[in-house]
Amino acid sequence: MIDTIIKRDGRELPFDEDKITQAILKAFHASGSAKSEKTAERLADQVVAELEKSESIEVPTVEQVQDTVEKILIENGFVRTAKSYILYRAERSRVREVNTRLMQIYEDITFSAAKNSDLKRENANIDGDTAMGAMLKYGSEGAKQFNLLRVIKPEHAQAHRDGDIHIHDMDFLTLTTTCCQIDLLSLFKNGFSTGKGYLREPRDIYSYSALACIAIQANQNDQHGGQSIVNFDYSMAEGVRKTFVKRYADNVVRALELLCGMDNPRPNVSAYLSLDVILPGTPRPTLVQNDEFVAWEREKLAELGVSEADIARVQAFAHKKAVEETDRATYQAMEALVHNLNTMNSRAGAQ
Repeated sequence: MIDTIIKRDGRELPFDEDKITQAILKAFHASGSAKSEKTAERLADQVVAELEKSESIEVPTVEQVQDTVEKILIENGFVRTAKSYILYRAERSRVREVNTRLMQIYEDITFSAAKNSDLKRENANIDGDTAMGAMLKYGSEGAKQFNLLRVIKPEHAQAHRDGDIHIHDMDFLTLTTTCCQIDLLSLFKNGFSTGKGYLREPRDIYSYSALACIAIQANQNDQHGGQSIVNFDYSMAEGVRKTFVKRYADNVVRALELLCGMDNPRPNVSAYLSLDVILPGTPRPTLVQNDEFVAWEREKLAELGVSEADIARVQAFAHKKAVEETDRATYQAMEALVHNLNTMNSRAGAQ
């Protein structure tokens, strides 16, 4: 009489004939057979009898039991059921193999330094030796195995394993889009939300630079792959334009105070030159001298009582200083952008 069975990991456990019955019954259902549980029990009895009469088997292994089940099914004419059982057995073996491989991968992630592990150096943007870098790798490798087993067509998964094809970024297959471009022009218009808070539309090149980094960082947690901004120069140009208008207004105020002796001219200048009051179609100062704006502003300054000679000096001074300050501000903003992109962390510790 069989009392114990040897599992695949070497453990000896109590033998349970009912498990054989249930396995045969599942094979009947999988093959479309209408055979009852009584038939499955009869076949299970034959399996046990076959094992008991075998002189080479003292304590059967799981594999020996399964081999005997296949043999008994075929001998009793249940060929289609035997085929379903064989396929089920092969699938279970494949799952076990994958799980074993996954545990070996996890062992490598846990106990190997990145310098000794190709796996932990796979993504140059992620430090595999950090806690978050290792945790990201655990999830990534687990997702790959899940997608191979449960999502991708078996023939495609096998082709990937055999190296005939390579499924890139398979860990993110079911999660999100990848490598989509960020349109900062539409994103910055009227402001945007990162999910943690709302950011209003930027009004200075420094803000444009900082928010571009925030947009990239926030997007990395919602989208896989490289982050790219196809219209970066056009997007930043809006920030340069706004910065120049603000710097020009500041220098007009400064010139009116120093050259004309006016006391607190800012409210008067802001009334026609603030970003909040410039309407579409209204002339505005530009980096390249704009004759239309010069003539329009001359009228505004004349209304403030500034002489014709002083108006020319004020405009020349304000334009020259605004160009210099805007150039410097833009340079510093781009320096900050490069610094931020090279140092900030996103996507679970990735750079």
